[in-house]
Amino acid sequence: MTAIPTQIKLHRQSRLLEIGFDDGSKFNLSCEYLRVFSPSAEVRGHGTGQEVLQIGKENVAITGIEPVGNYAVKLIFDDGHDSGLYSWPVLYRLGIDFDRNWQDYLKRLELAGHTRQP
Repeated sequence: MTAIPTQIKLHRQSRLLEIGFDDGSKFNLSCEYLRVFSPSAEVRGHGTGQEVLQIGKENVAITGIEPVGNYAVKLIFDDGHDSGLYSWPVLYRLGIDFDRNWQDYLKRLELAGHTRQP
């Protein structure tokens, strides 16, 4: 059974997307996190091992949220990225796996020799 969002609210100043689900889960996900873990082929590639590390997305913002049927939203970022569809399961998984995903991302940046800007 898939959890369904009951609330999606963009906090522009803090660059957080607040998502509440019908199972009571609630996540505050940064625009940077959502951008670097976009479900688009541009980020994920077309198969395992083809992921593209997103660098320099510290200050990216979401400029628009468009509903896609009853199953997803399209997030539009101010860097021009708008090709990922964030289905309810994808958003839920991004919330549940935030800590692991974020630490993995930071480690990959470090291995690539990139230092995140404040």
